[in-house]
Amino acid sequence: MVENEAPQLSAGEAELYDRQIRLWGLESQKRLRAARILLVGLNGLGAEVAKNIILAGIKAITLMDDRNVTPEDSASQFLCSTQDVGQNRAEASLQRARALNPNVEITADNSKVETKTDEFFESFDVVCVIEQTIDVLININNICRKLDIKFLCGDVWGMFGYTFGDLKNHEYAEDVITYKTEKSLYGKSKSITVTTTKKGYLAFVPLKSVMTRDYKAANFLKSLKRNGPCYLAMRVLHKFRTKFNRDPLPSTKEEDIKELNTIRKLILSETGIEESLFTEDFFSHVVLQISPTCAILGGILGHEIIKAVSQREKPHDNLFFFNPQNCSGFVDCVR
Repeated sequence: MVENEAPQLSAGEAELYDRQIRLWGLESQKRLRAARILLVGLNGLGAEVAKNIILAGIKAITLMDDRNVTPEDSASQFLCSTQDVGQNRAEASLQRARALNPNVEITADNSKVETKTDEFFESFDVVCVIEQTIDVLININNICRKLDIKFLCGDVWGMFGYTFGDLKNHEYAEDVITYKTEKSLYGKSKSITVTTTKKGYLAFVPLKSVMTRDYKAANFLKSLKRNGPCYLAMRVLHKFRTKFNRDPLPSTKEEDIKELNTIRKLILSETGIEESLFTEDFFSHVVLQISPTCAILGGILGHEIIKAVSQREKPHDNLFFFNPQNCSGFVDCVR
């Protein structure tokens, strides 16, 4: 495990990461400096995740993407420039990624992740996958569970996005703040802040279980009424990606939204869910990644990776959604 290999920080590293050490402690920073991360998918969300964990001070990261830079990437992918259009996204992201933190080993891999054998993943502590079909995500998740590797994934479609984490059996520590009232020598009362560190444990479920949720279960209907249709929207968008091997595009926006609503109606008819709970206007803004949404979801996903490695703070169990209808985010536990 990462924590057993944690190196000593040099004086320069201790100075560089001083603010973070004050935030989550020296031992957590040591764990980060020993962590090797695989990041698959260098779109706008992937660029945000890469930036956040590189600046946090991990040991090494492999940027993997078999796709080339497109003009649409300029809306959110800041590690590439418009001059990189047509070049491999992972390779085009290298220069700016390395400039973020020279202490981090950064390499690029332009191959398809689905062609990799189980042995390829063994050298990583955390695998984060973006912009892949659900079948590929489930397969990689299963490999990671078999090898005891932390797995995370996420996507952004326009103003909508989600993250998912499967840390398998995860132990963590978190600070709990309580307030006590004491009397001074002069009889006056004063409030004292007491911080104690408590250990926690979470057992995660695999992605396949989350993606085969029973729509007709009573707890699902309660969740749908409470949180809105984000889970269903994620399923619809993944079905679209699987069917067309792409996400909705600006050039085919009208046709793509019609197809999304066809899939939506099929799910509603199969489950008997009222249309008022999942209306067609949800897909009005799911075309093209935009930088604000990528920044929000990239911050969440990057922080979840940091929590997984450092074993500080309770991680999300197990989904996080950003709802474009009310511009709010929430954690949803699906089992």
